[in-house]
Amino acid sequence: MTEQKPTRRDILRPLHLVGIALACGIFAAVVTLVSTGAFTTRVNKAIANGTYNDLPPVTLGLIVGGISFIVTLLLMAMLMLAVNPADVTKTIDRPVLVDPKPKKSDKHAAGGAEADAADEPSADTGDASDDGPSGN
Repeated sequence: MTEQKPTRRDILRPLHLVGIALACGIFAAVVTLVSTGAFTTRVNKAIANGTYNDLPPVTLGLIVGGISFIVTLLLMAMLMLAVNPADVTKTIDRPVLVDPKPKKSDKHAAGGAEADAADEPSADTGDASDDGPSGN
């Protein structure tokens, strides 16, 4: 049995992106409605009597939810453009945070850092006992 790896299209279909953005928009709208007191009798009576001078909580919730939906959808679309489709299906058999190829200076650090440090004179100590190129 061979398992076929999912493609980029299978992983995040456009409908899934819209669904995630819609969920974020609804969440932002509900938080706005709760925080502005849309479900309280005081606010509802003030709106019904015409004494509520500000933007109604339902309208504000719809505006905040719509902005959140659009911003979330745009951000996820921009992030999807940054992903290489070949990288999604490629298997990584090494640590992710490690450089793929070691640098030339890393070879000395990994193999014989202690031996190299003992062979080279240290120039940063500034001791007068160092036999330098002055020939004294």
